Amino acid sequence: MPRKIRELISDLERAGFINRGGKGSHRNFEHSKGIRLTISGKTGDDAKRYQEREVQRKIMESKQ
Repeated sequence: MPRKIRELISDLERAGFINRGGKGSHRNFEHSKGIRLTISGKTGDDAKRYQEREVQRKIMESKQ
């Protein structure tokens, strides 16, 4: 079962990303290291596989 968008957002916030807002269903996240990521979709929607991969990749990038 795919994860929800809200779970991806929680993972990003725990990793130190800050929600910089967005337009419509888009949210822009930024890390203090200058790493940026945009997540689209309503919080209750199922996350697409590419979104899950991108979130994990950005979290790993922020830890280096």
